[in-house]
Amino acid sequence: MKKLYYDLHMHSCLSPCADNDMTPANIAGMGAVAKLDIMALTDHNTCKNCPAFFKAAEKYNIVPVAGMELTTAEDIHLICLFPELENALGFSEEINSRRVLIKNNTGIFGDQLIMNENDEVTGSDEYILPNATSVSVDEAPGLAGKYSGICYPAHIDRQSNGIIAVLGVFPDEPEFPCFEIHDEEKTDEYKERFPVLRSMPAVVSSDAHYLWDINGREHSFEFKADRNDAPAVRRELIERLSGR
Repeated sequence: MKKLYYDLHMHSCLSPCADNDMTPANIAGMGAVAKLDIMALTDHNTCKNCPAFFKAAEKYNIVPVAGMELTTAEDIHLICLFPELENALGFSEEINSRRVLIKNNTGIFGDQLIMNENDEVTGSDEYILPNATSVSVDEAPGLAGKYSGICYPAHIDRQSNGIIAVLGVFPDEPEFPCFEIHDEEKTDEYKERFPVLRSMPAVVSSDAHYLWDINGREHSFEFKADRNDAPAVRRELIERLSGR
């Protein structure tokens, strides 16, 4: 077993709330500087920058994970992670069909840039990405599972779009396999308040919107898989977080 250090919640320049310097190549490069082993790209309601991120991560010997921060119909943020890029892109297409299409005002919300691995802009999404989809919190786990992925509540310790802030409780249903917390020091407090969390692994991630937000070599899981076998590491990560 070997510790691999991770950050599983980051936004690229495709998320309008993220800095335009959060390009796929810059994110991977900053991960290398931070000596991370595993990084997940989780833009709002899309995976369109994941192909470029995968290619950029390979150059820096980082295990890339394709993901998404899904906004449910209740305006709750869920992290969705997938074992392979193809799974994530299929999920992204389905979520795209469930979005509420409102034109993006870049002057208010920011750009939504699609890039290649060389940090060249290849397009943009003209409709605002972070707003609520028609996917309910009850439906989301099964929908992610359809594409061999998992989903779990993001930043449960935050007021903005956190599942506890929206619902008032951490629900027993649907059953989530784990949860994300932004401030690790609050983990025990939340497990005390909500006993359902006590048997779940906590994922501590940055929710980075700027390059300097990306976590350093702070949080890890132990893996049996060879660090250089990215598909095996991703599979083991999904299995670990799903409790299998």
